[in-house]
Amino acid sequence: MSAPQPPGGPAAGDPQYVYGVTRSGAALPPGVNGLDDRPVSLVEDGGACAAVVSALPGGRALGERADLVAHQRVLNALVEAGTVVVPFRFGAAMADRAAVQKELLAANAERLGQVLDELDGKVELRLKATYVQDTVLREIMAAEPEIAELSRRLRDVPPDIADAVYYDRVRLGELIAQAMQRLRDQDGQALLDGAAPAAEAFARKPPIREEDVLDASFLVRADRRAEFERTVEELGRSRAERVRVRLIGPLPPYDFVPEV
Repeated sequence: MSAPQPPGGPAAGDPQYVYGVTRSGAALPPGVNGLDDRPVSLVEDGGACAAVVSALPGGRALGERADLVAHQRVLNALVEAGTVVVPFRFGAAMADRAAVQKELLAANAERLGQVLDELDGKVELRLKATYVQDTVLREIMAAEPEIAELSRRLRDVPPDIADAVYYDRVRLGELIAQAMQRLRDQDGQALLDGAAPAAEAFARKPPIREEDVLDASFLVRADRRAEFERTVEELGRSRAERVRVRLIGPLPPYDFVPEV
């Protein structure tokens, strides 16, 4: 059963918003409130796991920016406190605290416990690398004679006949994009290969922008975090003229939570 609530705390029959699952008896970070600044509490069912919840805001739909910020704030506070947590994606709501106990905790006890064991003592760190575009474009021009020649010819076209070379400009853009992709494949893989040995697992994300080299999350043992950070720092230092490397975290380990 869940722990008794203090006066003014959440009522058992209130709809509940669920941020994630942690160990039973975990200490919640003080002073951290959830959606609509409502108090966060644990729901337990007598097993090894507990849900981190707050009362669901009433009278409106979820999805405001403040809701997203509050969701992430609660999970970030747990991670910063060193509390192992299975983070839920935004929007998880249940009918009441009894539903949290039965439908979430009791029904998924074994699997949730396994995931907590897999995440315990580890942190998620995200490595983002982007090109210094001017530097990389110069590299492409030096390495790709066709691109360099087409670029030179287009620069010499008078403005009054620019429309006549429209398709040449399209072709130049395509050639540069292809060359950038070849470089991205090579440089992104080199960064991934350099960082991965210091981590337990990684999850690579597809690039969004042309200048993106690598966007990958790493699951790192807490006792190896300093080693991992030094490794990433060295990878960035050795490529500083052409690639900007940034490490973000620790973060809630979304990328390493299987479907429960």
